Amino acid sequence: MSTKKKQEPESIIREIKRKTRRKYTSEEKTRIVLEGLHGESSIADVSRKTFLEACKKRLTGDTVREADATAVKDHRAENEALKQVFAEWSLENQVLKKP
Repeated sequence: MSTKKKQEPESIIREIKRKTRRKYTSEEKTRIVLEGLHGESSIADVSRKTFLEACKKRLTGDTVREADATAVKDHRAENEALKQVFAEWSLENQVLKKP
């Protein structure tokens, strides 16, 4: 028998929504507000349109996302660690090749 606490469906859905929430850049937010202030459409309409366009892209497989600062830092740290391992292997290889 599992000792894990069973989650309620509502909490699972909330967690999924929280993790998959779209984060708009400041440029996108500014564009939405300016379009709404321009009077051609309401901000809600512009936001809805932007949301639907993003949904279409995701459903067609266009899942490219901008990396956030944490992801960039993590990738840089991993890159440095891999460089260090490569350097160590390279030195070991040179030592083993010497007569």
